[in-house]
Amino acid sequence: MEEHIHENPNDATVKWVSTEWLNQHIKSDSLTIIDTQPNIHDYISEHVPGSVYFNPELLRVPKNGLPGVYVPQVAAEQLFRRIGILPHQPIVVYTGKGIFKKWGDGLEQTMIAYSIARFGHKNIMILDGGLDKWKAEEKKLTKTFPMKQESTFNTEIQQDYIVAMDDVKALKENDDVLLLDARPSSLYEGFGPWVLPGHIPGAINLPWRELMDDKNPTLLKSDNDIQKILNQKNITSDKLIICSCGTGREATNEFLLFKWYLGYPRVKIYEGSFTDWVSHPENHTVTGKKPLLGQKEIVE
Repeated sequence: MEEHIHENPNDATVKWVSTEWLNQHIKSDSLTIIDTQPNIHDYISEHVPGSVYFNPELLRVPKNGLPGVYVPQVAAEQLFRRIGILPHQPIVVYTGKGIFKKWGDGLEQTMIAYSIARFGHKNIMILDGGLDKWKAEEKKLTKTFPMKQESTFNTEIQQDYIVAMDDVKALKENDDVLLLDARPSSLYEGFGPWVLPGHIPGAINLPWRELMDDKNPTLLKSDNDIQKILNQKNITSDKLIICSCGTGREATNEFLLFKWYLGYPRVKIYEGSFTDWVSHPENHTVTGKKPLLGQKEIVE
């Protein structure tokens, strides 16, 4: 299979590594490997040797009733300390479909990689292809749990990554701004689980799954294929890219890709995304394939 790891700058906060790279460095004492399979029984059944389990649902709880909001900084700090994260020690994050529950959609590893970066870590790696590629190559698996000591990692929220709803409103109509919606086209165009259908007016649909391998949602498509998709959408590096989706989870895939894989200079994430947008009664949404089809298409 073609390897297509992008040459990330050495100072990039998030990088992508191959299964072969991890296999060569797996015994390094200075490497923390985090398994983010969606259910603990998946991890218990099989995991990469030395990896510690971290459930991706631990980091978001409701705030004032709004679901999917990040836990307070102090709570994230305690969670990261429990799994032994150290400030200068590199981290590899991976996930898989999960042999026990089979719930994984591939987003667990970008969600956790983004979250760790959000709270201030500067050396994070994503396993391109995840556990499924690791298994396909018949690399070693284990049921043994590693011995991990608690750390003294201090978190610091990277506010410059994040935009709030008012920022989105102020920026999205500017000519040099692209608001992306990473959800599947069916949700972008019409009804989903939200109180209103469609998408934020002005948002361009770039389904995150289109950027990944057809069979493996943790494996990036080739650089050429990714660039073809971006060309079709007229997404260019001279624009401010704002990544959004339904609850902020799918947007992590595109935020990481644009900011650190492709190296776009201006990339933000709207963590609240469509869930936050429709929780405000004064906000409108738009249905259909286009970002904005006119007032008659706006849903009140």
